[in-house]
Parts: sequence; structure tokens; C-alpha cells
Amino acid sequence: MFTFSITDVRAVIARGRADAAANGGYRVAYQGISPETDARAGLWLVGDEGVYIMSSGTLAKGQRPLVNYAEECDPKTNPDYWHYKRRYFGGDDGVEFIDAVELETLIAAQPDATHLQITMDDTSMSLGLIRR
Repeated sequence: MFTFSITDVRAVIARGRADAAANGGYRVAYQGISPETDARAGLWLVGDEGVYIMSSGTLAKGQRPLVNYAEECDPKTNPDYWHYKRRYFGGDDGVEFIDAVELETLIAAQPDATHLQITMDDTSMSLGLIRR
């Protein structure tokens, strides 16, 4: 399970939209996806050196995307992040796209929620909201 504050999720989506507006659209995370028809607002859940969400808007040259690490899987705060990432995301690097409109609809349906929780298994990913 990976946990992100709703504030951070909203910031990543907003940054992606701002980058897309300024730089000509959205990036795509997968080979074989058409940037003209499939690129849209959202965020990427990335398993790499830890697990984090990342903005998906096109970046200007030299610009870096906004990145927010999962509470459980930040290399700066959890010395066991590698083992946690391997157990709950898998050993390989990877990326999953989460549509902004669908995520914003989920958040709006539970206005008292403070955190997004993402759970993954071998065949699926589920999103849930919690209040802390």
C-alpha cells in the first residue's frame, strides 16, 4: 500500500496541467500510446528508487516534473524503502497512469478524506481514500 496526502495529489495534477498548458500537452508513459489521442491530464505512479507520484505535463527543456514520494516508500525517510517497494510494487521499475478526472471525482465524493491509498497486487491496482 502507498499513501499520499490529497494536498500533494492535487499539487501534482495542477502542476501537470500547468506544464501541459505552457509546453504543448501531456507526456505519455508507455510505448505504443499515441500522444495525440491518449495523452491526458493525470499523474504517474512510478516505482523506481522508491515509489512516487509524478506530474505528466510536457516539460520545458531542463525542467523537472513535480514528484511526491509515498509515505511508506521514500528513500530519504525509510531505510527499508527498497524492500517495501519490491514487496508491494515489484522488483522491476514501472509506471502506472492514473487519470486526473477520475481521481478528482473520487476525491470530490469524499470531501473529508485527507489521503489517497493505492494498493497493488499481481493483476490490479485499487485506489481508496482515508481520513487521518
